[in-house]
Amino acid sequence: MFNSRNRTLSVTAAALATGLLLSSCGGATTKDAAPSAAPKSCVDTSGDTIKLGFLNSLTGGMAISEKTVSKTLHMAADEINASGGILGKKIVPIQEDGATDWPTFAEKEEKLLTKDCVAATFGGWTSSSRKAVKPVVEKYNGLFFYPVQYEGLESSKNIYYTGATTNQQIIPAMDFLKKQGVKTLFLAGSDYVFPRTANAIIKLYAKQLGIKIVGEEYVPLDKADWTTQVAKIVKAKPDFIFNTINGSSNVGFIKAYYDAGLSPKTTPIISVSIAEEEAPAMGHDVSGNYASWNYFQSLKTPTNPKFIADWKKYPGSSGVTSDPMEAAYDSLYLYKALVEKAGSFDVDKINAAAKANKITFNAPEGMITLDGDNHHIYKPGHIGRINKDNQFDIVWSSPEFIKPDPYLEGYDWFPAATRDALVKAAG
Repeated sequence: MFNSRNRTLSVTAAALATGLLLSSCGGATTKDAAPSAAPKSCVDTSGDTIKLGFLNSLTGGMAISEKTVSKTLHMAADEINASGGILGKKIVPIQEDGATDWPTFAEKEEKLLTKDCVAATFGGWTSSSRKAVKPVVEKYNGLFFYPVQYEGLESSKNIYYTGATTNQQIIPAMDFLKKQGVKTLFLAGSDYVFPRTANAIIKLYAKQLGIKIVGEEYVPLDKADWTTQVAKIVKAKPDFIFNTINGSSNVGFIKAYYDAGLSPKTTPIISVSIAEEEAPAMGHDVSGNYASWNYFQSLKTPTNPKFIADWKKYPGSSGVTSDPMEAAYDSLYLYKALVEKAGSFDVDKINAAAKANKITFNAPEGMITLDGDNHHIYKPGHIGRINKDNQFDIVWSSPEFIKPDPYLEGYDWFPAATRDALVKAAG
């Protein structure tokens, strides 16, 4: 799986030019290239502690979302340390700020692996941050745990993806829209790899579902003025807007949406990056709009009440839980399970344990299982409608946990030739 799929995706040459920012980060690797030997690891396992890196945007446009992910990782580390650590070793977190800047993510990842000598790194949010980290973590044969939903079409032996891939979030959202009788859809996204790739897939599936795409607009991640683009939405009069905007740019989009006279009653939004953390920060009442996630605070599972209570009393807590922070929390416990199953912090032994064993964690979203072949997670799908308390009333749930299919190989409308052409576009 990893040798044949170890490349990142670009939808078109234009997407490469405007959205990916990858060529300088080594975002694509060649299918037939022989892997070079990784430098010797400097991880020290001789004492009673183990260093782990937390790499999150604590400043910049993505801080609105990533600060909470960082704090949740610290909470999980504190819990694990209180219960004896990992293989008897207490976690020493090394926190770095990716600063919503993709070269900074690569630089900090290299520092964590080669100077701080961490055994694994946890973090990132945007796909551009992950793609910046990917060549670094592969070069040094490290491990990176990525907690956020993304566009799929990627796998790496050095990355574990604990957020949703496309068939666990975007495909269920499109199926939901079809069942709601949606005929026309407008696509609004930030201008980088995740929204452009996600929307390329959405357009293919929309054609299969008989949903017409009546417009598609992008704004750079660090920009907040959506006035011109929302005017095009008003003119197109779609039944729904599919929102793949990330970070604080959502605030500008929501402002333009309401300033233009749009509302959930006439033109509802379904989002894949607005959760409980972001909803109250939008500057408007966003109730009545929708989001597709794999976890909501309102989810009824045996483990969720304790997770919520523990988070609310944790120092510096935002007071609400959300999907990305829950997936980050899960990632540290999955790492613990992997290390203990391997009996080692060695990366190759951990990956071997992932393939040879059923690795599970009784997470707040339910009992999750790691797919050892592609390093993704079996996850439930949920659609929620925002209420007046900025919580989500769950209006649809998948009947079972969804097997991760990052390359959409199980979907006839996404043929191999199309998939391979898209991957080839990465260069």
